[in-house]
Parts: sequence; structure tokens; C-alpha cells
Amino acid sequence: MSEWPKSVKDAFKKAKVAREHAHAPYSRFKVGAAVKFQGSRKVFAGCNVENSSFGGTNCAERTALFSGVAELGVTPVDFIVLVTSQNPVASPCGICRQVLAEFASDDTPIYLADLRGIRERVLLGELLPRAFRNFKSDR
Repeated sequence: MSEWPKSVKDAFKKAKVAREHAHAPYSRFKVGAAVKFQGSRKVFAGCNVENSSFGGTNCAERTALFSGVAELGVTPVDFIVLVTSQNPVASPCGICRQVLAEFASDDTPIYLADLRGIRERVLLGELLPRAFRNFKSDR
């Protein structure tokens, strides 16, 4: 894990702790995430929170992102770290990719990790090419 910047390694630690707080009684797939926003030193952590009404479930990435928006307002994402126990490492789901695209650019790094450390760095644009960002009303 030494090749990653200190800020990313610190975010990994926060995401790993958040993962332990996940409420995943249905999938039994715990996920932790940490999001750093541009212009802020604070890292926002999140975990997945499942619900018996599956539509009420929220992923770790969105939990962290929404916490940051609630505190900082709409601010561009600097990077995100995602932690699961899965090997190979998991990446954000499609909904999370699209939500991230609302606050992040194609070149925003996403660090994918297992419980031992960060294993891979990908860019949002690689995970979601041609993201839907340019909504224009027909009115």
C-alpha cells in the first residue's frame, strides 16, 4: 500500500472502518467507501445500508457522497476509495457510477481495495464512458 498517496491511504482506513458498520443482512456483502472533495481536507465515509424494501437500500459510495454534499454543498469529488472483501476487487455499481458522474469528472480516480489494501486505481470515465451529464429540458 506504500505506493499510494498518504491521503488515499488514510481514506482507505476510514472506508475499511465504515465497512464494518454496514447493514447487509440480505446480501451479506459489506462495502465501505470514502470520498474526498476538492478544497476540503475532510474525508467522508459511508457504508451500504440495506432494507427489506430493496429500493430503500443505499450503497456505500452514495452514502459517503451524500454526507459530503450535505456538509459541503455541491463540490467536485477529488477521489473515492471503495473497500470490499472481494478478490478480485469490486467496482461501483451502475447507479453509483452515474451518481458519481454528477459530482466528478471522467478523470476522477477511484481506488478499489480489499481488506488488505488498495489494489487498483481506475478513472470514472473508464467505468462509465459517455456518462449522462448534459440534461437539457425539452421545454
